[in-house]
Amino acid sequence: MPTIPRIDMTEATRLTREGRLDEAMALLQGRARPAPDPAPDPAPDPAPGRAPAFRAGASRPIDMVPPAGDPTGPWTAPPAKPPAEPPAVPEQLRALMGRMTGPAGLDDLMPHLRDGLPRPVPSGRADLPPGARFEERSFANAAGARPYKLYVPSTFDGQPLPLIVMLHGCTQSPDDFAAGTRMNELAEEIGFLVAYPGQTQAANMQRCWNWFNAADQQRDRGEPSLIAGIVRAVMAELPVAEGRVYVAGLSAGGAKAAIMGAAYPDLFAAVGVHSGLACGAARDMGSAFAAMRQGGGPDTARHGGRTRPTRTIVFHGDRDGTVHPVNADEVAAQARAGLPHQAEVTRGRSPGGVAYTRAVHRDDDGDAVLEQWTLHGLGHAWSGGSPAGSYTDPLGPDASREMVRFFLSDGGSDEAGA
Repeated sequence: MPTIPRIDMTEATRLTREGRLDEAMALLQGRARPAPDPAPDPAPDPAPGRAPAFRAGASRPIDMVPPAGDPTGPWTAPPAKPPAEPPAVPEQLRALMGRMTGPAGLDDLMPHLRDGLPRPVPSGRADLPPGARFEERSFANAAGARPYKLYVPSTFDGQPLPLIVMLHGCTQSPDDFAAGTRMNELAEEIGFLVAYPGQTQAANMQRCWNWFNAADQQRDRGEPSLIAGIVRAVMAELPVAEGRVYVAGLSAGGAKAAIMGAAYPDLFAAVGVHSGLACGAARDMGSAFAAMRQGGGPDTARHGGRTRPTRTIVFHGDRDGTVHPVNADEVAAQARAGLPHQAEVTRGRSPGGVAYTRAVHRDDDGDAVLEQWTLHGLGHAWSGGSPAGSYTDPLGPDASREMVRFFLSDGGSDEAGA
């Protein structure tokens, strides 16, 4: 991997706020910045008896503090001021970073940028609409215990609602994922429940779902049993519409969503996989890295472990440097098993300017069983997400809204909003 230069986020932020986007982008990508404007003429010498004028960029002398009580004592330097808070990164700069591609793209720069970015804003109680609930719960069984958060919209009055289960990616949390995907806002607008299972650091140091472990790919064992148990706990507590439970995830969470769809086709009516991998793409840590680089291989499509296909919607950036885009094709191959390979292909561009290709596969009844979105120029991030959460690209098509449309249409309507 090429050496990545350290990034001066304060300077990039300043350039962006001044409208100097070309210079900000050059700084983020490690290129030479355009030549700065010529320095102004130095200030004239001051008149006798007057203090010198300070020029922009000139160093200022340190004011000294006179001695207290004893006029003959030494003057001292003032106490050091606490370090200033890092400046907030403007949304325009975030958009620039989200559009960077290639070896110096956002995926490779993320470890260097993370310290300069504001922390994700949790979806706390203070931000909830009146009457809505976003509560933390826990579920345990023989495989262990996992926390989860449950969003109940303010419109809920006892009627059965659909349930969407959202599985976060590595280093993320339920709050972070809720903020980045804005799924709670859609739940409030449309009317459904959202559950966010949380991976623990004890189970994985990076809080990744262990999609690559053979023991965590099987029905009623390991992590699948915990996630299914969370779903059943919600169904026991609240009225969930029959046959309207769905699961979606990003990256490791997307791979785990594919596993859940394969292991529990009787529980999940549809699956959303964003920047993830197919069920069975890996069986251990070594094969996991190989699958992320080059896919799980030709046998992946035949080892989903399903008795029947589960309706699936797939999103993947074609410049993803973390999970190779071939994995999206393998997820799609599992989902369309037994279906004709012909697809209805449309192309478009999101309001943020990101081009995409969308392929829809139908069954013999004409229902959309598989929908695959290829996001041109995007890296490893939730398309159309909010910068309040991590690993999002606000300029892409709104993956959250498109997944909800696909889930709730039950195959009947396939009109995308992008």
